[in-house]
Amino acid sequence: MKRYGMALGVSALLLLGLALTQGMMGGFGPGMMGYGPGMMGYGMMGGHGMMGMMAVYPPEAQPIPQKEARARMEAYAKRLYPGARLKDFMAFSQNYYAQVVDEKGQGLLELIVDRYTGVVSPEPGPNRMWNTRYGMMGGLAGIPARFSLEEAKTLAETFLKGYLPGAQVMEAGAFPGYYTFDFGRKEVEGMLSVNAYTGEVWVHTWHGSFLGE
Repeated sequence: MKRYGMALGVSALLLLGLALTQGMMGGFGPGMMGYGPGMMGYGMMGGHGMMGMMAVYPPEAQPIPQKEARARMEAYAKRLYPGARLKDFMAFSQNYYAQVVDEKGQGLLELIVDRYTGVVSPEPGPNRMWNTRYGMMGGLAGIPARFSLEEAKTLAETFLKGYLPGAQVMEAGAFPGYYTFDFGRKEVEGMLSVNAYTGEVWVHTWHGSFLGE
């Protein structure tokens, strides 16, 4: 009975994650509920869902320096995990981005900083919905993932053939419950994540244009 109850619990959590990502945010992938955009995927709210909405700033607004953005991210990360450090700091037109890893280099979560206000926050999308340590899927912590990093990379490459022909997966990062990949043709053009349990693909549409690392 205990094993049966645990199986039901895991199934319920997976179904909840799929419903949230596919039904609300437009996830794609070979999950239990099939392929296809959700209610708030491409075509609504400016073409990229709620997370793709662009912020509005006064005309005199200037981006904060990258050094300041990194310092704010590091302070935020260390409040969550004292041994944290930043990895893959990147500048986009809408925000600064960085991965947070532990002392062993294992991924913990992803952070963004608004380029104009300097506000630090956990990255939206997969980082908040799929992260089994700092996100909504904490109930799956400790349960073996269905897809390895290499298998997730293959799913990402398959997705990119239709999403951006000619694009290739570049750098990869593993986080609790999912993987994140940079992608592009000659240089970075975007970022996507793959759910380690369902194989769903989620494109990060909130960064804007890549400016450099």
